[in-house]
Amino acid sequence: MKRTLIAGCVLTLALASAGSAQAAASSADNGPHYSQAQLKQLARDAHTQEQFNALSLYYGQQQSYFNGQAAAEKQEWARRSQITVSLYAKYPRPADEAKYLYEYYVAKAADAAALSAKYSQLAAQSAAPVQK
Repeated sequence: MKRTLIAGCVLTLALASAGSAQAAASSADNGPHYSQAQLKQLARDAHTQEQFNALSLYYGQQQSYFNGQAAAEKQEWARRSQITVSLYAKYPRPADEAKYLYEYYVAKAADAAALSAKYSQLAAQSAAPVQK
């Protein structure tokens, strides 16, 4: 009994660590990842076209990520809306949770799109020669 319990725990830990390693490997391909402090520093210090382009690219990638998350949550929302069991009649229903997550991801994607457009415009302005 004790041996099977230990073997089960070891197997569970091995599967969990393998899953987190795969998630880390797949997220490494998405481009640069910045902390909030690094983003503030980059935005504050950005003066060249390359720096503005880097910020625009980062926020463009964030927009695509949040759009993907929103699409997945929209499907989950539709799936959960089909469930009409009396246990799910109380607020908040699982469908409500999926709806709120969908709305959150849509708002985050819109914010990222606005920032990407802002930094793209700043990059274009910094590339244009100054006329006197």
